[in-house]
Amino acid sequence: MTQLATPPADVMPQLEEHRRELTAFAYRMLGSAFEAEDAVQETLVRAWRAFDRFEGRSKLRSWLYRIATNVCLDMLGSRQRRARAMDLGPASTADSLLGPVLPEGAWIEPIPDERVVATGGDPADVAIARESIRLAFMAALQHLPPRQRAVLILREVLRWKADEVAELLDTTVASVNSALQRARSTLATLKDATPAEPMDDEKRVLLARYVDAFERYDMDSLTSLLQHDATWSMPPYELWLQTHSDIVQWCLGPGIGCRGSRLVATMANGSPAFGQYKPAPDGGHAAWSLQVLEMSGGRISGITFFLDTAKFFPLFGLPLRLEA
Repeated sequence: MTQLATPPADVMPQLEEHRRELTAFAYRMLGSAFEAEDAVQETLVRAWRAFDRFEGRSKLRSWLYRIATNVCLDMLGSRQRRARAMDLGPASTADSLLGPVLPEGAWIEPIPDERVVATGGDPADVAIARESIRLAFMAALQHLPPRQRAVLILREVLRWKADEVAELLDTTVASVNSALQRARSTLATLKDATPAEPMDDEKRVLLARYVDAFERYDMDSLTSLLQHDATWSMPPYELWLQTHSDIVQWCLGPGIGCRGSRLVATMANGSPAFGQYKPAPDGGHAAWSLQVLEMSGGRISGITFFLDTAKFFPLFGLPLRLEA
């Protein structure tokens, strides 16, 4: 029986250098931070085991992307696409029933910026990286067939040349260009065309006002910060709201337990985010939601409240309870 060669000791550190960018690629493909982590781990293990057969005809980075792409395509298979609540049906009213909990595979999941966005790089590259993990863009990507999704990410986000993508996917340049054209056409009908605006002093003031209004549970101040058609959604529930009156009615009705909440700042999907803690019956504050905000035109255009705190708070390094 032939014994497999053991890779040199310095191989895994070489592979690990690519973990963040591979995680970003896998996240865009899969829409789940946890599945992306699994995909990258599988990619690095496969690369480590096959390193003795890596002939160096392509760069190590390209070889890893080939493996990662195949892993993601295998994982996607025939599963349903992930989405946001706004993609599943029309807005509800505040007196609507919350409805059943949908399975976790139904949702685009949030991811910490630090897991997928390099710091200290070219500002333009950082902006592209953040823009390409926004919740709206992630939801739009899910409408693409897996191979089209891979082509678009490699060509439009990572700036690979058509011949490089063709080699990675074992196809032709003509096929890559055709897939890219179809993907662009699909996204043009789906994606929020308004790019994320860079953080500046005006937006920092807006966020500070939001924290103050939410923690005081001042509905007039809160809604004054929202666009007139701002969205308010709460995965894993399909229900979502859009009018100011419905948002206020919800907050003062089914959501009244959030009065007295505290917010802890973080970053998710290229956007400002907050860990929300609501008052606990035994004192202190208990984790309630991860809020991801989207801003446009000097106001808040959407807030997604991810309610599975046991899953997402550890991912973001947030405690499950505040005692003070």
